[in-house]
Amino acid sequence: MSLFTCPLCQSPLLPAADTWRCDGSLNPKRINHPFDVARQGYVNLLPVQQKKSKAPGDSQASIDARKRFLNAGYYQPLRDLIKQQMMQLLVKNRQIVAPISEQKRLTVNWLDIGCGEGYYTQGMAEIGASDDSGVIDTLIAADISKPAVSALAKVSKAAEQLWYQHHKDDTTQKTIVYPLVTSAAHLPLRAHSMTGVSSIFSPILPEAFANVLMDDGYLLIAKPDVEHLATMRAALFDSVREHDSDKFLQELAPHFTLIDSHTVSTDLTLPAIDLADLMTMTPYAYRARAEKRQALLVRSEEAPFQTQAKFVVYVLQKTVDK
Repeated sequence: MSLFTCPLCQSPLLPAADTWRCDGSLNPKRINHPFDVARQGYVNLLPVQQKKSKAPGDSQASIDARKRFLNAGYYQPLRDLIKQQMMQLLVKNRQIVAPISEQKRLTVNWLDIGCGEGYYTQGMAEIGASDDSGVIDTLIAADISKPAVSALAKVSKAAEQLWYQHHKDDTTQKTIVYPLVTSAAHLPLRAHSMTGVSSIFSPILPEAFANVLMDDGYLLIAKPDVEHLATMRAALFDSVREHDSDKFLQELAPHFTLIDSHTVSTDLTLPAIDLADLMTMTPYAYRARAEKRQALLVRSEEAPFQTQAKFVVYVLQKTVDK
């Protein structure tokens, strides 16, 4: 049974190397809607009627800045924490059969919503490669930004992890990546098909997440913690409103139970070029006044700017009505 559904008629959507087509079973006219695979390896499942702008999502400039900044390793502690928590969930998810020496792993389908250019997604795809924690079988990387998904698809293709690069006779445990341009509010996924969902600095949509998650499925959320980039925000804004990291937990309560949370922080020493990228990849790029941004960059030319990144990671489980 296909994991995917047509964004136009909700019929099962069948992946193929060149064009995905739905089977039209839920369409009164039995139309098989086609969705071409881009040369980079992603599939655009965002119908024009679901767009709120001509080019929704992050701009190319923001994506390029984020790639440079993240690849420099500044947020590596957060990436490591996310991987660690997901590995623990995968171990918990395994089905143990007798005798104890024989372990049968359940198929794991994971959705990384708002994946961006894929820095954290790539870390998820590495899980299980060198240990016995188990691997994510299908990793669906979804974002509304076409340039972001295109960038992720290129990296996944180079690593030979795209779905059409996988051969059925290949017995190697390897994560298969499906890069999708889509709306988080209208996920083209079969109900109750995901083992887990991750939302790293992305919108929180309780009902949409609960719908695609299987019973007892997991939701992993990463957000800025209190005092995240505090000195940077103080330099950019006349008044600073603190991050309310857990304000969304009440919205999740009808569908999810919080089972754990973790914080991580890292000191940043940023030369002007990296500080510029950090500002470009955050909302500060357009919320702060241009003269404030420029003054901060001038200061960092004289001496690297010091600040601290602080994050909180929440682990939740879908609540199942008994």
